Amino acid sequence: MGRKLGLLVAMFVLCLPASAPAQDTASTALNILPSGQSEDASAPGATREAEMYNALTPLRDNITDAQLPNYFKSEALDPGNTIVRTETIPSRPGVEIRRDALDVPHIYGQTNDDVTFGAGYAIAEDRNLLLNQARFDSLTAAIDAPGPSAIDLVSNLYQFAPSKQTERIVSRQTQVLRKAGPKGVQLLHDIDTYLAGINAWYSANQPGAPPFTRNDIYALNALKGQFLGQGGGGEVDNAQFLDGLQGKFGSSKGFDTFEDLRGRDDPATETTLSKAAPWNPLPSSRKGVVGIKNGSFQSTAPKPASAARHLTPGLASNILVASGSRSTSGHPQFVGGPQISYYFPGLVEEMGLHGPSIDVRGATSAPFPGYMLIGRAENFAWTLTSADGDIIDTYAETLCGGSRLKYEYKGKCLPMQKVNAGSINKGDQKIPVVFYRTVHGSVYGYAKTTKGKTVAISRRRSSYGKDTLDQLFFQDLTYGRIHSFSDFAKSAAQTPQTFNSFYADATTAGVYTTGLLPIRPNGADSDLPTDGRGKYEWTGYLAAGGHPQGTIPNGLLVNWNNKPAPNFAASDTRFGDETMLPRSEMLLNNLQATPQHTLATVTGAMNKAATQDVRGDLFWPILKSMLDKGKAPSALAEGAEQQLQAWADQGAPRLDVDRDGNLDFAGNAIMDAAWNGLANAAMCSTLGNNLCNQLATRQSRFDSPNAHNGQYDGWYHYMAKDFSTELGTKVPQPYSRRYCGGGSVAKCSAALWKALNSTATSLAAQQGPDPSAWRESASSQMIQFAPLPLLQMDYTNRPSGIQQVISFG
Repeated sequence: MGRKLGLLVAMFVLCLPASAPAQDTASTALNILPSGQSEDASAPGATREAEMYNALTPLRDNITDAQLPNYFKSEALDPGNTIVRTETIPSRPGVEIRRDALDVPHIYGQTNDDVTFGAGYAIAEDRNLLLNQARFDSLTAAIDAPGPSAIDLVSNLYQFAPSKQTERIVSRQTQVLRKAGPKGVQLLHDIDTYLAGINAWYSANQPGAPPFTRNDIYALNALKGQFLGQGGGGEVDNAQFLDGLQGKFGSSKGFDTFEDLRGRDDPATETTLSKAAPWNPLPSSRKGVVGIKNGSFQSTAPKPASAARHLTPGLASNILVASGSRSTSGHPQFVGGPQISYYFPGLVEEMGLHGPSIDVRGATSAPFPGYMLIGRAENFAWTLTSADGDIIDTYAETLCGGSRLKYEYKGKCLPMQKVNAGSINKGDQKIPVVFYRTVHGSVYGYAKTTKGKTVAISRRRSSYGKDTLDQLFFQDLTYGRIHSFSDFAKSAAQTPQTFNSFYADATTAGVYTTGLLPIRPNGADSDLPTDGRGKYEWTGYLAAGGHPQGTIPNGLLVNWNNKPAPNFAASDTRFGDETMLPRSEMLLNNLQATPQHTLATVTGAMNKAATQDVRGDLFWPILKSMLDKGKAPSALAEGAEQQLQAWADQGAPRLDVDRDGNLDFAGNAIMDAAWNGLANAAMCSTLGNNLCNQLATRQSRFDSPNAHNGQYDGWYHYMAKDFSTELGTKVPQPYSRRYCGGGSVAKCSAALWKALNSTATSLAAQQGPDPSAWRESASSQMIQFAPLPLLQMDYTNRPSGIQQVISFG
């Protein structure tokens, strides 16, 4: 009997498909994941993808199609003869995991459930260190606990110990999924099957670990949303800054100055689509806005003592597509991927998934129950960039009953709900996480209004309690339900998280911007705190047809986390970013330099921009025009200007090609050393030092290049518009005032020369009198993986999660 059963099992396994059953219509399919597959940096091949990724950087746009396989590996659906070992799972004979030379698991199943189970088993096998660290920390994202973000708890190796109350709150997502209809029911089934795979691995390898549950999957989805899929929530910081501006310039002019610097809906910026998508306009009344006294906000969030590493979303996700008449093949040439920081072990891993209804390959992650996050099917590919849509609003809660824990809502004095969430632990540190909630959301602190009253500050997130609905989109992608861009857009509309979602097949490339986007009533302003007493609640959500969306049958499609469409207002956390000179112009300029594209030329356009300094490439001509209105105060300053020009003439690269440990051009050293002085000279004579420093908390002077910053923020946005206006260039929606030199071109130019001269004098004292010999060490911008080391890499401003290079037809 036992022998016959063994024979039947062996025959069953032999019946597993030997290769992907579907026809792969990609003419070229390549990808790269620099974090690789392993959790052990010393394992054979663990650094191979990082080495390939790093080798592309110094080439800029000098790459041919024949060279692409040197820097990207195959993303074919069928791994063919690359398989080096095979795993079977005794408890699940319908599953086979075939590993290639880079340890990518290609999972084959007799049933779709077999594939889902295998995906859970493989994610536990390959990412158990990450799972062990993240599963409980992620719960803080699901409950919107004030304090460090979930990804910061993970990266600083804290461990959150949840309470039963936290677990009960998170478990409510089960009902949300059930109410989502047949797809939601299937999602629950797939989560349970996926968990069975995870727990099968743990049972065999780490039997002491608590079994993984649905709550762990819900929490991990919330971590993804918190880190990459939400925007907004900066209203109190905005309100305090506005109060400071109005204190200096008066109510009306102070507000105008705020709107200048905010850049909510600036027509001067570059958009991915040309068709407008009106949403979240400025209100005609602000009766529901609550002013906050500058400097009065006091946070109630716990602050771990050693949470030194703060991970912000890596705004280097980008997509470039040349399609139709701009492609030599007549088919879209697609190069793109997300930036999720240089994390090791990787937050994502590559898989191939193959079953009766499943045939996909790409990057997936722990929250995805056998679904593909970013990747490809037999005849189309997809990717994401963070959209940062404004789905979080801040409410000023009027206190009542003589208590800081009661608030007024619709005429009643209500008690806040107390949440004993658990504790944040590390070593001897044990920090209780206790906070309160109102009808709007978690209370993050208290502040004084401009009228002197104390209010509680709470935040409402539209995706709260619905994080896992995001998976309905990826269920469709994985199960072969997408057959056109129209299908893709309809499916993308299911997710409450906010991303720009991109699609390409043999004829069409397009984008759909997702998210549960609130409709605010007139009287409320999403940039500023809303009166929480109940008169200014959201009135609904933007209909799917109103979201930015569209295709480009002929032309170029570019996004680098920039504005997707005209009249689609930037979130308040993108303060001052979506205005003149978004860095996406570098991608577009590089693409436009080539009339007809191949995958290599599109990749080259991406790689060149990834190594450029936006200040030298885009902003320098405007800065030089202002400098030219004055006179260099010294030969050193004049020499510094000449070196900046020489650097800009080469496209302003930030490279150490000769490997001497220094950036190759003097312009790097001069621009970096001079920048804060130049920025202050441009803005602070009008704003004053205090407001200038406060502005830097809303929009940094420059988002300095390193492993986690992508030159997205910077006062070059402001300076470009202000200088252009002062120099007589017509700009869309000019500022309400002129900032540099108080509007005097002569004074502005003199102040900029003074700042440049100060830097030149300092550099000469340090490095000698020849400006052409000045250099800056490349070490500060080198990429270091964390929390565990993998490989040091040269600075590059490109996707790090997965980057696909693919074309169909």
